[in-house]
Amino acid sequence: MKINRIIFSLSVLTGLIILNISGCASPKLYSINMKYDASRAAPPAYLKAESKGSAIIAVAEFSDKRDMADKKVIGRVVEKNGTNIMVFPKHVAATKTVSDGVKDYFNKARYQVADKIVLWDLTEENIPDVAAKLLVGGSIDAMEIICRRGFPANSYAANIKLTIIFADVSEGHVVYTRRVEATSSHEHVSFSEERMGDYMSALLVEAVRNVFEDKAVAAKIREVTAR
Repeated sequence: MKINRIIFSLSVLTGLIILNISGCASPKLYSINMKYDASRAAPPAYLKAESKGSAIIAVAEFSDKRDMADKKVIGRVVEKNGTNIMVFPKHVAATKTVSDGVKDYFNKARYQVADKIVLWDLTEENIPDVAAKLLVGGSIDAMEIICRRGFPANSYAANIKLTIIFADVSEGHVVYTRRVEATSSHEHVSFSEERMGDYMSALLVEAVRNVFEDKAVAAKIREVTAR
C-alpha cells in the first residue's frame, strides 16, 4: 500500500511538471491586428479638397522593399529566456494595410478616391491606365515592432519607414516623392498581442500623417487634381 502511494505521488508530481513545462512553453509565433484607424486622423486645412468629389485619386498597393527573407514578418518578441518569436499580421498583409491607410486619409480630406486598390511597380513607364488624375503609391522600407519580455516591465520599440510616390496619370510622370519615418517606444507591465497591435496601429497613423505634413505635397496634389 505504501509503495502504491509513493507511485501515485510520483505520477502526480510528474504530471504537474509536464503541465508546468507545456504551460510555460513559448508559442511558435505571434499575430497582431495592425490597422489604420481613420478616426484618429485630422488632415490639415491646407490639404483638404474644396468639395467632395472634386477630383479622383487612385491608390496603389504598396511594395515591400525590406531586405528580409520572409516579408510577412513585422516584428519579434524576445522572450525572457532569450528566444526570438516572430510577429506576423493577423488579418491583412502590411502592404494592403498601408495602402488602405493612405486611401482612408484622402477620404478624410474630402477627396474622391477610387474604390479599387491598383497595382503599380512605381516606375513612370508602367503608370497604370486608371480613371484618375493622381496616382499615389509607394514602398515599405522598414516596419518592425520588437518586444523584450522582462520584469517588472516589458519594453516595446517600433519603427515604420515609408516612401510615397505621387504620379500625374495624364502626363505619365512622377511629380513628387516623399520619405517619412515614425518611431515609438513604450514600457508596460503587461504583454499581449493586442497591445503590440495597438502600438503598431497608432504608429501607422503617425507615419501616414507625416506624409502630408509637408505642404509641398498638398501643393502638388492641388496642382495635379486641378487640371
